[in-house]
Amino acid sequence: MSKKTYFFLILILGSLTALGPFSIDMYLPGFPAIARDLHTTAAKVSLSLSGFFIGISLGQLLYGPLLDRFGRKKPLFIGLLVYIAASAGCAFSTSINGLIFMRIIQAIGSCAAAVASIAMVRDLFPVKDNAKVFSLLLLVVGVSPMIAPTVGGYVTSAFGWQSVFLILTGMGVAILISTFLWLPDSYKPDKMLSLKPKPILLNFWAVLREPQFYTYALTGAIAFAGLFAYVSGSPLVFMEVFHTDEKVYGWIFAFLSVGFIGSSQLNTLFLHKFTSEQIVNFALICQVIVGFTFLAAALNGLLTLPVTIGFLFLFLCCIGFTNPNAAALSLAPFSKNAGSASAMMGAVQMGMGTLISVLISMFEVPSATPMVAAMAGSALIALMVLFIGRRNIKEPVEIQQGADAGFVH
Repeated sequence: MSKKTYFFLILILGSLTALGPFSIDMYLPGFPAIARDLHTTAAKVSLSLSGFFIGISLGQLLYGPLLDRFGRKKPLFIGLLVYIAASAGCAFSTSINGLIFMRIIQAIGSCAAAVASIAMVRDLFPVKDNAKVFSLLLLVVGVSPMIAPTVGGYVTSAFGWQSVFLILTGMGVAILISTFLWLPDSYKPDKMLSLKPKPILLNFWAVLREPQFYTYALTGAIAFAGLFAYVSGSPLVFMEVFHTDEKVYGWIFAFLSVGFIGSSQLNTLFLHKFTSEQIVNFALICQVIVGFTFLAAALNGLLTLPVTIGFLFLFLCCIGFTNPNAAALSLAPFSKNAGSASAMMGAVQMGMGTLISVLISMFEVPSATPMVAAMAGSALIALMVLFIGRRNIKEPVEIQQGADAGFVH
């Protein structure tokens, strides 16, 4: 594969992966404006974020078998069309319940892009390169939290929150056109794969009972839940506790994303000297230390705006190391039906995100403590799952070698 082709594939797959994060981050500065216009509270508006996570969790399980049965591109195109229609629907919502519903549909559409992009990494690149490719995708994805909230803050301020969803509609159209024209077919449809419920469930069960998969998928998902806690809680913390406006919040969010992006790119360098297993271990331990130090500061009233930003920066750096390595280790045992494996991994991750975002939305107190407690707790539980689950991995599949796994048809 030439460097030009490699770069182009990363760019297209990155744009697919970034669609979901843009849909999450871009409207965050508009929470107060949405609450005012739809006559509700910011906490109720945050349920539209939880609804998005629910849609992604359900949608990934739907698209996994479809991507294996019909190939990558047809289900991807259908998902993008659903996303475009739902994004327009969000822009014209007149009630909070209507917005929550359209966000669920929007998420179901967007997760086709997320599942397809992850599966195509496994299709198009050697297993030994997967962790590096995931890190490069995080670079593209990482641009979204740098750009999206900042742009969203200015757009909301100038044109209203509805314009954010119109921009997302346009993005969906642009990505649909680019994938149609330039994304190669990477997987031959498996016409023997049944779409009946029983074989699909057996297929997912074959993925779930692989010790390496459930250990690293669950570890990565729980650790990543700390990011969802931050995303869900940050509008309240920054705009209501520290009284920043939409534009300042966007810039803070962008700055904090540098930690996540920078560490994910340093990960590619670390992989030359350390294994993914070693990096996950060290990053999770650091994440626990940072999380509980952050929590101690919150409980003792020591959090100022700069201190809060500093702790969040360090915490997100840890996730930037944990996430790509855990993802690569989760998928390493699978080559055939990687779509089902990637869908299950994504569903577990988004399921954890849904749970933690709903918990955050239940606390309407003007305090950073609920968000910080959720972040610290997620890190500790992830570390415990890693240590316990690793005992069940009798023959670990090294990322440098890869292996095929059998599935039920």
